Amino acid sequence: MVDPTIVTVHGEARREVPPEQAVFSVTVSARDRDKPTVVARLTERSAEVAAILDGYATAIERRETAGLHVYEEYRRRSDRNAIHTGSLTTTVTVTDFDPLGELLARLATGESISVSGPWWQLRPGSRAGADVRREAVTDALDRAREYAAAVGSELDRIVEISDAEAAGAHPMMMRAAGGAAQAEDSAAFDLDPRQQTVEARVLLRVTITEPTVLRP
Repeated sequence: MVDPTIVTVHGEARREVPPEQAVFSVTVSARDRDKPTVVARLTERSAEVAAILDGYATAIERRETAGLHVYEEYRRRSDRNAIHTGSLTTTVTVTDFDPLGELLARLATGESISVSGPWWQLRPGSRAGADVRREAVTDALDRAREYAAAVGSELDRIVEISDAEAAGAHPMMMRAAGGAAQAEDSAAFDLDPRQQTVEARVLLRVTITEPTVLRP
């Protein structure tokens, strides 16, 4: 029995899609020679931030404390009077972008409050990833059919289908990047959500029917 002919191809797909989430961080800080004063100011300012975020609860998917730091600083090694410095950072994930510019502007105007972001991204396990993988498989099948047709054959059955990473090529990946909001003399920042690039590359091996171009 003659072993079936195997065709190996790669399929690729790329799509630009709107982001599904915006992530930013907001940090409150305090500095004083008296440590309890630093803690009290941090508590007060973090409460102010929380109150602002509460006003946009419908737009916010998640908010998490990312870091609390309270430490001593000495100007010189011989200095016995330390300056106490503290900061508290909250990471916020937003899914409704309409009020985002206004929210960031309100936070940025607060005393001793700094804001970083937003960083645009897709949700983990986003549907966009599944869609682009299907497109890559379709591309691979189309290529395999073209090779088969070139020798007078048809596709028979699928032997293997996998991410191209398994074959030493580039894996399917989602790339997300974002820029920080820039201040303006208005009550809200004018933000332009950055499109997200979603790519997939798959390896496909199929058997084909006996090539007719090789027949006598």
